[in-house]
Amino acid sequence: MAEAIAAIATAISPDQGSVGIVRLSGDGVVAIAQKLFRPMGKQTWESHRVLYGHVVGPEGSVVDEVLVLPMLAPRSYTREDVVEFHCHGGIMAVQQVLQLCLSGGARLAQAGEFTLRAFLNGRLDLTQAESVMEFGGGEAHPEAAVQALAGVAGTIGAASAGVAIDLSRYFGPGGSPN
Repeated sequence: MAEAIAAIATAISPDQGSVGIVRLSGDGVVAIAQKLFRPMGKQTWESHRVLYGHVVGPEGSVVDEVLVLPMLAPRSYTREDVVEFHCHGGIMAVQQVLQLCLSGGARLAQAGEFTLRAFLNGRLDLTQAESVMEFGGGEAHPEAAVQALAGVAGTIGAASAGVAIDLSRYFGPGGSPN
């Protein structure tokens, strides 16, 4: 059982960006999202199906017009139930939606916690998790981005697995030379 967490999943700055994403992951996130979301027309909650409607506050007032994307375990980044609210960009709407998620039972995620859960749940290996953290770190060099993406794709991990296999020819199970 994984505690429900929530965080803003996109960079938000005043007057920039047209979409801001609030991501939830863990137990009970679908129930939290369903309390906050009012779909337009008849729509069913299915994994990997986009829903259109409004986030509403406790008194029923509309906070934002949003798209909601539920991704049910294990077919998500963390291999847990994940729900994303795709809100209008800018600070105000995204922070309001995040606050409603926190009031609804999620706690604020720590930096890197979604990636940690992906690693702990076997979705990413250590090399991929480190690459995600490097890629998200905002290095400005194109070479760094290419290397980080290669790590996320698993090409670095696959190459290092080959090295480990080759080294096993020279070292026994305990790591000592034969």
